[in-house]
Amino acid sequence: MSHDIQRIEPGPRMSQAVIHGGVAHLAGQVGAPGASVAEQTRAVLAEIDRLLAACGTSKSRLLTAQIWLADMAAFEEMNAVWDAWIDPANPPARWTGEARLATPDYKVEIIVTAAVG
Repeated sequence: MSHDIQRIEPGPRMSQAVIHGGVAHLAGQVGAPGASVAEQTRAVLAEIDRLLAACGTSKSRLLTAQIWLADMAAFEEMNAVWDAWIDPANPPARWTGEARLATPDYKVEIIVTAAVG
């Protein structure tokens, strides 16, 4: 049934992904605390690939991407990694902003949605 909700890797606080209505909604992903923006971005995108696969989809089916940087001065460093990863034939709608993340050790957090099926 299309109204069913499927939770991927649920925990007491949150699930890593939730699928509903043919869309996978991933939780915000962060990299190893203290790593560089590029290293954190690579780790985040690898985890997004893993979770998308667990949801039965891939980056070629991304709908949206929301990127939070602790410092907008890192925009180009993050984009260099993003541009090498993204499927250029199927880029999502994307927005990027600056925010204080969960701890000062986190420099980038990325949240995506993707079509499933």
